[in-house]
Amino acid sequence: MVGEIGEVIDIVKKHGGVNASQNEDLRKQLIEELADVLMYYNDVLLCYDISSEELKSAYIQKFERNMKCW
Repeated sequence: MVGEIGEVIDIVKKHGGVNASQNEDLRKQLIEELADVLMYYNDVLLCYDISSEELKSAYIQKFERNMKCW
């Protein structure tokens, strides 16, 4: 998964976020790499039998903690 995330970062770093989101070819590449990241992420959830409700709860708790830091 780290390699796939690295590929997303490389596209943005090399071409800039605005260009990566607006240039048709770069956007296609970016979306494809994000899909790869999502696939790996989903595989981890399935492998460890983590439900969407567990993830949602953890996300909300973490988000609320992070917002207190700002």
